[in-house]
Amino acid sequence: MKWFQNFMRGRYGVDQLSFAILVLYFIVTMIGMIMQNSMITYLSTILIIWCWFRILSRKTYKRSAENTLYLQKTYPIRMWFRKKKNRFQDRKTHKYYKCPSCKQELRVPKGKGEITITCPKCHTKFDKRT
Repeated sequence: MKWFQNFMRGRYGVDQLSFAILVLYFIVTMIGMIMQNSMITYLSTILIIWCWFRILSRKTYKRSAENTLYLQKTYPIRMWFRKKKNRFQDRKTHKYYKCPSCKQELRVPKGKGEITITCPKCHTKFDKRT
């Protein structure tokens, strides 16, 4: 085990982009198995080589910059999924409404009856039942 630690010392390792490439590799491999297409097999081979290249790279600054760019580009998608996950987790305790004037999404507790909601963004007041 010590030899592996020495081998990995100074190498970049796994990050979010490497993990995404690995997931894409498995998806492409499954599609290639179903379609039995040699071009898809080549693509999956390129993906796994790219993934291992990133993991074993000693140029940590470049790999970190690539990962930062990936995280910036995927931010809207990740936030959309995080919002959906939070709404699902809060479904028993909170309700979500949109402000009629600015369309800001507002979260209010359930079970309070008829309440007046004030939008923190535009200060519009509207009545809703929770």
